[in-house]
Amino acid sequence: MIRRKRPVAGVCALLAALTAGLVLPAGAAADEPTGQDAPKVNLLLDVSGSMRAKDIDGQSRMAAAKQAFNEVLDATPEEVELGIRTLGANYAGDDRKEGCKDTAQLYPVGPLDRTEAKTAVATLVPTGWTPIGPALLKAADDLEGGDGSKRIVLISDGEDTCAPLDPCEVAREIAAKGIGLTIDTLGLVPNAKLSRQLSCIAEATGGTYTSVEHQDELTDRVNELVDRAAEPVVTPVATQGAGTCAKAPTLRSGLYTDREEFGQQRWYRVEVLPGQELRASVSVGADRAVRPDHGVLLRAVTVHGREIVRGEAAGTGRTDVLSTGLRYPKPERDDDDSGKPAAEVVCLAVTHSFSADSGVKTTPGLPLELTVDVVDGPDGADDVASFGLGRGWWLLGALILTGFVAGLLWGWLSRWRFAVWRTH
Repeated sequence: MIRRKRPVAGVCALLAALTAGLVLPAGAAADEPTGQDAPKVNLLLDVSGSMRAKDIDGQSRMAAAKQAFNEVLDATPEEVELGIRTLGANYAGDDRKEGCKDTAQLYPVGPLDRTEAKTAVATLVPTGWTPIGPALLKAADDLEGGDGSKRIVLISDGEDTCAPLDPCEVAREIAAKGIGLTIDTLGLVPNAKLSRQLSCIAEATGGTYTSVEHQDELTDRVNELVDRAAEPVVTPVATQGAGTCAKAPTLRSGLYTDREEFGQQRWYRVEVLPGQELRASVSVGADRAVRPDHGVLLRAVTVHGREIVRGEAAGTGRTDVLSTGLRYPKPERDDDDSGKPAAEVVCLAVTHSFSADSGVKTTPGLPLELTVDVVDGPDGADDVASFGLGRGWWLLGALILTGFVAGLLWGWLSRWRFAVWRTH
């Protein structure tokens, strides 16, 4: 049976919907989360010299950020461990090398002391450079450890000034670690170049970018992101697909993340017992510039290479995420009295046709998220496998028969009316 999904934007929202209620994998694939680790948020604030500009509700950008932070600190949920890191807050000189090292943890990530955090924020004065890339690396290190959700909220009024360390590449490297860290970005200036850079950073980790021009907008958005960190989430488990099915990792029900190079094929193995149904879906995101035409193919094949079922989707460049899925119901065995029936090994192959122009980095590979769910199969699995119609064949047959009878009656009625008209 083939199931297709239209391309969608926002890999995280899609997979959250697909994986609601799933149990994360265990055993060789991954460890189940304990649910005891607190969610962590690191607020990363630009304190460069440009934050002196007075264009946010009649006050400086720095003053607006401080006011927003104070309100956010008051509203932070008790269960969230929150920290504050700065960039450009300490070095005011002209030495670029020194300026690009200027990032510091203003308040450590941990249980929140609101008074202490507010006191630290009050000391900030717009000072130096804008080392976004180095600050992101340090901010990710601040969140290491634990299996709770992790989120960086970056607030800046200007693009990075420390090239060639590209903050987009830094974000991709962070995402490639598979630690489930999301970076959300907020821009304080409606600037096209800044918007592109901050959007790129956010998209690399499945985060969001927001442009804000008023202090209350900044407060509301940061509050929303901090609250979101406290919501229960399914964290993808890092895995590494192989080049062949024989060497592929065996996955259990859960959500997985991987990276796939251009022109590469990734293989995974899933065991399916008689009477069970395998449901799988995959999303591949273009976290860098790619050519307009691309597609994603997910195939389920036997260990001998025979294709069982496939799902595919195509893109036209209007979306940066492609998703597709498939279902494979395995019928019950009639001879299962001899003991526990043997599981069938199903090989899942993920292929994409994204391609990049020369000059675009190909490493790390494009982010891939794979959902695997093995559940008890529906009654009459053979019937369900029939083109996805299942018991709908009865309805389809009834509709065809009804249409045929209605056509005959309409034809006979039309001929009779024409005959009557001719006789008169």
